[in-house]
Amino acid sequence: MGQVFPRSANLIAPVSVVVVVLLVGAAAAFLILAPQSFAAPVLAQPVAFSHQQHVGNLGIDCRYCHTTVDRAPFAGIPSTQICMNCHSEVLSSDDKLALVRDSSTNGRPLVWTRVHHLPDYAYFDHSAHVNKGVACVTCHGQVDQMPVVVQTRSLQMSWCMDCHRNPAPKIRPRDQVTNMNWQPPADFDQVRQHLIEEYHVESKTSCSTCHR
Repeated sequence: MGQVFPRSANLIAPVSVVVVVLLVGAAAAFLILAPQSFAAPVLAQPVAFSHQQHVGNLGIDCRYCHTTVDRAPFAGIPSTQICMNCHSEVLSSDDKLALVRDSSTNGRPLVWTRVHHLPDYAYFDHSAHVNKGVACVTCHGQVDQMPVVVQTRSLQMSWCMDCHRNPAPKIRPRDQVTNMNWQPPADFDQVRQHLIEEYHVESKTSCSTCHR
């Protein structure tokens, strides 16, 4: 009986196995590292609102606009009236704010484009995190440096679980939660442990914590 496979098959077989193993390894590495190197598109908004100007330059606290962030699951989208508290006097005739003035006049709210999305099957409570001492910057990045807000964290399950397994390093005093540039003092480890006990911070890895 003649030879069925050419002699080169002796080389092709092990090479194919090596290639498959490398491809599987590359895919696994991508799935692991992708959440750490996340980049999201810049989304258009009805009005050009700069967090860099309002938060970074003017020092407006996050809770002035996101009024329910420490009291409810949803952080709250600022109403037109919140904008007009300042802009009825400041830049009151600027063309860039025409839609804001129209909204105030006709009573129809502005429809902002949502930047940070979680799937419907994932439950997230802003107030639970804020009141445990988790800072806005932890999940939203340095918004005080963003002329246009973009999503800088993947918000994937693996990213969330990194913190849920060991939340301690992310805890800070509640009065510093909205401070974009707060840095822990050198002797903060002992204080942090006290805060963890005071805020009842625990590792939460049960599926039902986020999937309800």
